[in-house]
Amino acid sequence: MSLTPREAAVQAISTLQPVAARIDLTKRDVTELYGENVFSMAVMRDVLPKNVFEALQRTLSRGEKLEVAHADAIANAMKEWAVARGATHYTHWFQPMTGLTAEKHDSFVVYTPEGGAITEFSGKTLIQGEPDASSFPSGGIRATFEARGYTAWDPTSPAFLFDGTNGRTLYIPTAFCGYNGEALDKKTPLLRSLDALNKQALRLLRVLGNARPSHVTSTVGPEQEYFLIDRHFYAQRPDLLAAGRTLFGARPPKGQELEDHYFGSIRPRVLAFMMDVEGECYRLGIPIKTRHNEVAPAQFEVAPIFERANVAADHNMLVMEIMRTVANRHGFHCLLHEKPFAGVNGSGKHNNWSLADDLGNNLLEPGHTPEDNAQFLVFLTAVLRAVNQWGHVLRVAIASPANDHRLGANEAPPAIISVFLGEKLTEVVQGLITGARGASRKGGVLNIGAQALPPLPRDASDRNRTSPFAFTGNKFEFRAVGSSQTIARPICHLNLIVAESLDHMATQIEKRVKGKVSLHDAIQAVVQETLAESQRVIFNGDNYSKEWHAEAEKRGLPNLRNTVDAAMVFADKKVIELFSRFGVLTDQELRSRHTVMLENYVKTLSIEAHLTSNIAKSMLLPAGLRYQRDVADTLAKTREAAKGVTATAAESMLKEIAYLTSRLKETVDDLDTLRAEADSHHGDVPGHAKFCRDKMLPAMDEVRAAADALELAVDDRAWPLPKYREMLFVY
Repeated sequence: MSLTPREAAVQAISTLQPVAARIDLTKRDVTELYGENVFSMAVMRDVLPKNVFEALQRTLSRGEKLEVAHADAIANAMKEWAVARGATHYTHWFQPMTGLTAEKHDSFVVYTPEGGAITEFSGKTLIQGEPDASSFPSGGIRATFEARGYTAWDPTSPAFLFDGTNGRTLYIPTAFCGYNGEALDKKTPLLRSLDALNKQALRLLRVLGNARPSHVTSTVGPEQEYFLIDRHFYAQRPDLLAAGRTLFGARPPKGQELEDHYFGSIRPRVLAFMMDVEGECYRLGIPIKTRHNEVAPAQFEVAPIFERANVAADHNMLVMEIMRTVANRHGFHCLLHEKPFAGVNGSGKHNNWSLADDLGNNLLEPGHTPEDNAQFLVFLTAVLRAVNQWGHVLRVAIASPANDHRLGANEAPPAIISVFLGEKLTEVVQGLITGARGASRKGGVLNIGAQALPPLPRDASDRNRTSPFAFTGNKFEFRAVGSSQTIARPICHLNLIVAESLDHMATQIEKRVKGKVSLHDAIQAVVQETLAESQRVIFNGDNYSKEWHAEAEKRGLPNLRNTVDAAMVFADKKVIELFSRFGVLTDQELRSRHTVMLENYVKTLSIEAHLTSNIAKSMLLPAGLRYQRDVADTLAKTREAAKGVTATAAESMLKEIAYLTSRLKETVDDLDTLRAEADSHHGDVPGHAKFCRDKMLPAMDEVRAAADALELAVDDRAWPLPKYREMLFVY
């Protein structure tokens, strides 16, 4: 009997061996390898004239405009460095509102009239490019026939060389905007939010009497979760190919119930893949630190250490691209979807966010002096106020149809944005609100002055993995970000709302000082009042529990359960004013993102609904009907061969299969009716999105339920799709 495609895949996988990495880390010193493909500050110090390098440093640290003459020198040095290392092309690498990256490659080669060729790269070309903007999402900012768009060099994120199969390309991180300067990407708002955060953080530091720092930025270390499945299986799953997630698949007898995968030993093929990824990341200066098995079978995680937010955003996009590319070399496919498999944990991207000044100080870390700890508590209070006032702005930042499948399940934070502080820090907060010092506990207590503020514990609390926004000693872990998302938007929104709160805190302290209140007492009063107003957002318990949902509703915390609800935040007048006041997004730019988010929701669900119908009708129903025919033939032949003998098993099986195939056909017909009805909503983007959420998504679930039941009843060899037990365990 010949093998089925599924059986052939399993047989082929069983003979596979780990693939050697491109870079043998046993023969290359990581310290020499690290950053070798990056046009870093160290490289620029060596290749640029001193005055040009110092001008660039001022641009990076103070935001000063870079002169064109200096840009020419930088561009020439960048080109010489890249060409010497085998690069033939360059690209302005940007992040449009697709959530992915985009690039157009141009050659360094310039052809001479004499029939020769030279390499050339000017400062003007470095600073600005002109890709076609008409085919990228704009949310109505740009008409289809208005094609002009511009990329603008981001000098704060280093250029790098990316290896292809047959050569290298120089990648230049850039922002992307329209003809009139409208932001058409994810990076521009992030850079603007960093400017706003820097301005307000410095202002508050000056109010507190700290004039030492000259720049403040947010730092991020995004943990990246992902699944690996063998490409033999991936190629046989049309839903994974087109949607990134399985639209069908019965739960296997064993999933993650035994809790045996998390932090378990890493299989040789997977470890070879991980080491290969790490080598590529080292060359690009990406500070990868950890690797391990995650909770679900075939799920893993890679995590870097902290970097400046915009560099971390660029690096995370690179990590995802590297993982996809390296996975192919190792015979895997890397699944970055938030919920590629129903019934097992989905994937997130925990963003470890903090604030750092240019002197190397973490502003969210308790210090060793009363002044440092007072500063810490002021900044901590500002973050709490930001989440309390603008939690819905954080919620919309992580909204996507893919993340909807993950948020709220017993594997990820709910859609309610709350803050975990831990028992001891919560005790300090309550003591500040009431004026009581509270009981001293174990864990290391920093006394910041009997008359100033109560004793402050240092990292003495356990962690809460159910919280969407948890304080973990010297940073906040924004756990609700989806695994496939760029971190640019979540970090932009977080930077913005914290900037607004820093502005508020500085203003309130200044008012009291002007009213002849001492700085010490002004800080004490503002912190106390702000914490009292913001304490409703603090929750240290189980965020998965029904009780918390009820309690959150009593507290008045928003619960935006899906992307369609969350997207309405972008239409809120107060939110529009917030983004506009701090120069992050204009009214028009913000409304465009509202439209793009809903359009993406509609397109995603429309694709998935079409796939659901297509796979069910062309693959699953035929399999069920063929098996129904086989059972019917068996029943007929049994009756013919043994007259008078009842074929109970065959009769029962035939009834079950006939019912399940009929049920699948009915649910597909219902879905197709709704798909046709959805066309009537074209032109009404919010209405179309609500129809997809309320009608099409439940109809797709009905089709899946019928198909998954059929999968469990049909002859295993007759089922056309690789099953969960194979994809999750055979690799």
